[in-house]
Formats: sequence, structure tokens, C-alpha cells
Amino acid sequence: MTNDLSIFYLITQASFVVQLVMLILLIASLLSWTCIRFKYKELKRALQVTDQFDAEFWSGGDLSALYKKITTADKQAEGIEKIFIAGYKEFSRMHSVAGVPANEKIDNAQRVMRIELARELDRLDENLPFLATVGSTSPYVGLFGTVWGIMNSFRSLSSAKQATLAQVAPGIAEALVATAIGLFAAIPAVVAYNHFATGIDRLSGRYELFIDEFVVLLQRQAYS
Repeated sequence: MTNDLSIFYLITQASFVVQLVMLILLIASLLSWTCIRFKYKELKRALQVTDQFDAEFWSGGDLSALYKKITTADKQAEGIEKIFIAGYKEFSRMHSVAGVPANEKIDNAQRVMRIELARELDRLDENLPFLATVGSTSPYVGLFGTVWGIMNSFRSLSSAKQATLAQVAPGIAEALVATAIGLFAAIPAVVAYNHFATGIDRLSGRYELFIDEFVVLLQRQAYS
């Protein structure tokens, strides 16, 4: 019996079921890291756009000029810019119609901004359920592989005349590798999910605050 208990040896000598569990967990880990990388860039970009837009919005410039600048720019509007465009466009459309009450103009502008806000948050939440799934299920998938491996190890003892630790050690060790890989897949996914969820909540708060502040400015314009 070999005494090689290296990780590579344990993986290659594991039973088919345990190897299948390990493969599933490795694929889940690779997909989650790809998702983490993409979501990190996406949230970082959303934060940069929000900071830049806030600086321009509160610089005291004309809102119509800001609207024109965003809508005519080479790049497509993002995040908070879309919310601003939706609200300003609807308010301008209602404002150009004679006889429309001021409160109706404000309500319509606020309504379309809320709709755009919901779309933006839905876009930011994309792929987060996958991270949550990987983080919550990977340890149990790894545990299944561990239980299966240990079960096979003890089953092999039934035909042995004398049971020794050396006989079951490799089987138990290879089984525990499945649990380790499950934790390797789960921990980054859970940490990333919590980090991204917190970041999205903060962005959502900033978007909500902007809508409220923008509505105040529109009210001044509507009732002036």
C-alpha cells in the first residue's frame, strides 16, 4: 500500500463519485471567481459614474445643458445618469404641455425615475443569486463527497481480517479533500456576495437620495 498522501494523489485515486463532486465544486469555484471579477468591475464603474455625475449635477450648472451633454455623449448613459435622463425627459415633456398641474408633472417624473431605479438595481443584482447559491450549497456538496468517501473506506474494512489505521487513512483523507474544496468554493462566494450586496445597498441609497433631491429641484421649477 502506498504512503503517498499528496493532494494530487488523493484526488486521482478517489472514487468516481468523489471525483465527480470535486469536479463540480471546481467548476462552481471557477464560475464564481469569474462572476466576482465581473461584478467587482461593474460596481466600481457604477460608483465612479455616480461620483462624477454628482460633481457635475451639484456644480450649479444648467440642468438642460447637463441633460444635453449626457444624451449626446459618445458613451451610453449609465446608472444614475439613466435615472436623471428619465426624470428630466418626462418633466420636460409634461412641462411643455399646457394646462398640466405642477404636482402631476412632479409625480410623473418621479414615477419614471423609480422605474429606472428598479431596472438599474435589477441589473446590479444580476449574478448575485449564483454567488449565494455557491456559498450556501458548496459545503454540503463537499460534505456529500466526504461522507461517500468515508463510507467506502469503512466498507472496504468489512473484508479485511485486521483493520488498521493505515488501511482507512487514504480513503478518509481523499474524502476530506472534497470538504476542503467545498469550503474553497464557498468562502470566497459568501464574502463576495456580502461585499457586493452592501455595495449595491449603498448605491441604491445614493440613487434614492438623488431622486428625492432632484424632485425638490423640479418642484421649484414647476411652481415658479
